[in-house]
Amino acid sequence: MNQTTNTILMIRPVSFRMNEQTAVNNYYQKNFDNMLPTTINSKAQKEFDDYVEKLQSFGINVIVVSDTKEFDTPDSIFPNNWISFHQDGTVAIYPMFAENRRLERREDVLEQLEEKGFLIDNIVDYTSAEEEEIFLEGTGSMILDRQHKKAYCALSPRADEELFIEFCEDFEYTPVVFTANQTVNGSREAIYHTNVMMCVAETFAIVCLSSIDDKKERKNLLKHLKEDGKKVIDITEEQVNNFAGNMLQVKGNNDERFLIMSQAAFNSLTATQKAQINNHCKIISSSLETIEFCGGGSARCMMAEVFLPKK
Repeated sequence: MNQTTNTILMIRPVSFRMNEQTAVNNYYQKNFDNMLPTTINSKAQKEFDDYVEKLQSFGINVIVVSDTKEFDTPDSIFPNNWISFHQDGTVAIYPMFAENRRLERREDVLEQLEEKGFLIDNIVDYTSAEEEEIFLEGTGSMILDRQHKKAYCALSPRADEELFIEFCEDFEYTPVVFTANQTVNGSREAIYHTNVMMCVAETFAIVCLSSIDDKKERKNLLKHLKEDGKKVIDITEEQVNNFAGNMLQVKGNNDERFLIMSQAAFNSLTATQKAQINNHCKIISSSLETIEFCGGGSARCMMAEVFLPKK
């Protein structure tokens, strides 16, 4: 199984803004009080377009689908939460915490991938869990080590343990469960998505170990990463606040590996950390200031990896 792909699905926003429904447990979101919604959206669109152009310039195949004005979907720019694509032709569709995020799920996205020659054999739909207020937000809630068939999950209001275990059984992954916290107004609160504090690449992993308060859980996580030969690069909570955990390794021209992150994430890394990453692959960074500020998500959240086989 491959851990990295050359093909990424991205959704271009049409009504991006701070989503009040997700802000209740995404403590990274903020509001531009003095900026018009149309200005915020056009800034986000510019950041999105520049980001796509940068990825394409390195030979990464980006499939861009535009959001529609049909529904109010301020977070549509983060498709990796509602869908994931797998090498055996399976697509998983996930239950979402915020009601307005459920409107992001679109059948025509699958149709557009099929039109591009990708094979979809099977759809596993977990969305009925929403009726019981149970959520698992895709590769935001879970970090998949597709090569070693392990799935890492920091439990939170958006990542239910039982449903995570069910996913692991369905897709034959070994579950690695823990809780990751951040300090919010002096108290420890669950980090809303695992992919904010952790990234698993082919030969290394980036993780904020200090966010895992339980020593046993931290030790278990490290044991799994190390037994799979991953070099562990530890990041601080301050770096997590700059989205340094929200990264993804992809393939570009001639199968060259790149680690994708935002400019804020890149700027927060130390020279040593950058050198450690560069031992494994090159870094691509792009400014996502508005998207991070209002959306509380970054480079990784914007990319849904396409591992589907070609027809």
